[in-house]
Amino acid sequence: MTPPGPIDHVVTSGTFSLDGGTWDVDNNVWVVGDENEVLVIDAAHDELKIEEAVGGRRVVAVVCTHAHDDHVNRAPALADRVSAPILLNPAEAPLWEMTHPNRPPDRELADGDVLSAGGVELRVLQTPGHSPGSSCLYAPELGTVFTGDTLFNGGPGATGRSYSSFDTIIESIREKLLTLPGDTVVRTGHGDPTTIGEELPHLEEWIARGH
Repeated sequence: MTPPGPIDHVVTSGTFSLDGGTWDVDNNVWVVGDENEVLVIDAAHDELKIEEAVGGRRVVAVVCTHAHDDHVNRAPALADRVSAPILLNPAEAPLWEMTHPNRPPDRELADGDVLSAGGVELRVLQTPGHSPGSSCLYAPELGTVFTGDTLFNGGPGATGRSYSSFDTIIESIREKLLTLPGDTVVRTGHGDPTTIGEELPHLEEWIARGH
């Protein structure tokens, strides 16, 4: 059996609902750490599949990049199964409470926080826009950033729904993400990875397209 790497990945499937609409989605769930302990990023749709990817390792925390229901719908169930705290930026409270009105997150995520599991450090970059408290997680030693729904392969996350802002997401991407090294791998909440260098040249195109 191949030992787990510093980054493991499962895709889970379900739905995303907001503003009266529901869409089928596939979500990337990231498990980051070593053979002993990990952080789980975005517990979506299927806590048993995520727990299988954890493989008996200690879960330091269930980290939520933001609180849209497709990213947090199984966070409490997973957290309870693995006895781990749920971490979320407090600006996400209105969205979180739509899904989990009676279960607040356990700890707050703030810009500049450093989370650690298995010798891997993740620096929290607050990147509002897709939602008020969206957060990305940058692992400089691994040359990767986990962007949730802030930056995708091909452009910024959606901003056409409640609690979102196109101007804000562009500012977040410009200031917090496109300043990272160009070879930084962008591991997204949905779809295929990209790199900062691949996305950087398109910033002005996104701005023109968004206005």
